[in-house]
Amino acid sequence: MKKKMYIFVIVCFITGFHAAPAMLQAETAFVTIGSGDFTGVYFPTGLTIAKMINKKHNQLGIRATVKSTRGSVFNLNAIMAGYLEFGLAQSDIQYEAVKGLTAWAKKGPQRKLRAVFSIHHESVCLVAAVDADINAITDLKGKKVNIGNPGSGHYQNAMEALRAVGINPEQDIGVEKVKASEATILLQEKRIDAFFCTVGHPSEALQNATSAERRVRFIPITGSGIDQLVAEQNYYVETTVPVAKFYPGAQNSGDVKTFGVIATLCTSSNMPDLVVYTITKEVFDNFAEFKGQHPALENLTKEDMLKGLTAPLHPGAKKYFKEVGLMQ
Repeated sequence: MKKKMYIFVIVCFITGFHAAPAMLQAETAFVTIGSGDFTGVYFPTGLTIAKMINKKHNQLGIRATVKSTRGSVFNLNAIMAGYLEFGLAQSDIQYEAVKGLTAWAKKGPQRKLRAVFSIHHESVCLVAAVDADINAITDLKGKKVNIGNPGSGHYQNAMEALRAVGINPEQDIGVEKVKASEATILLQEKRIDAFFCTVGHPSEALQNATSAERRVRFIPITGSGIDQLVAEQNYYVETTVPVAKFYPGAQNSGDVKTFGVIATLCTSSNMPDLVVYTITKEVFDNFAEFKGQHPALENLTKEDMLKGLTAPLHPGAKKYFKEVGLMQ
C-alpha cells in the first residue's frame, strides 16, 4: 500500500501541483514523525507539525502521526530503515550519519539522509546538585554523572564535552546512562551528582529538576577545550541556557554559557518530493501559527530554518524555498 501511495504522489508531482490536492484525496499519504522524550521539545514540535498537517488533511492528502522515541540517532536509523518517514535530529548527529562517523562507523555514510528544515537551537546543559560542590565542568572528576541514554544526542554531546575538557568518561566519573527525565529522579534520590542533557527551552525535565527539593544549579560548559571543539565542528554553536527566563528555581544568578546544536526535521531521498514540498509549504505558509505553538520556537525566523542543515536538502523542500525566494 505504501509503495503504491508513493508512486501515486510522484505522478501528482510530475503532472503539476495545482491538480495535486484533489488527486491526493484519492490516496492519502500516511507519515510518521519520530520525535524524542515526552519531556523535551522534540515531541511537542513534532506534534505541532502533525496537527498543522492533519487539520487540512482533506486538502493536503496527508495524515501525520508523532512517535515518542529515544532521540536523534534512533530517528535517523529508523528513517534509513523505512520505519519512520520523518524524524527530528540534532545538526551534529545528522553530520555524523552523512559522514559515516561514530554510531555509523560500521554502517558507513548514510547517503540517502535528507534535511527538510532546521527548527530551534538546543543547548547542552549540565545540571548539578548544589550540595555536590560542582562549579565547573572540570569538577565532575570523581562524581556520579548521567550522560544520557545511548542513541540520543544527549549522550554524544556529553561524551564530546567531557573529552574536550580532559575527562575520560569511562575512568574519571561514575557513569549513568538514562534519559534526562529519569536523571531528575536519580538526582533527587542522591544516586547521581549531576546530569547532562541537550534540549530546547523551556524543557519540562529541567523545570522539574529546578523546582524539586534537592537544589540544583546549571554549570557553565566553557574553557579552551570547549572553544576548540566549537571551532572545529561547524555543527556546534556558542549559546546560553536562559536560566532567568525559564528556570528561576535554579541556584544561578543569571544565564549560563554553554554550546549547542540545531534541531532539524529529516527524511530520506526515498520520500516523494510532493509530500516534502507540501509539509514544508504548510509550515512556512503558516509561520506565525507554527511559532506560536511552543516557547522554544518563538524567536525563529524563516531564514534561521535554512541554517544548520548538515545533511543534503531534500528536493521537495528546495523547490518550495526557491519558489518563495529563500534560496537562489
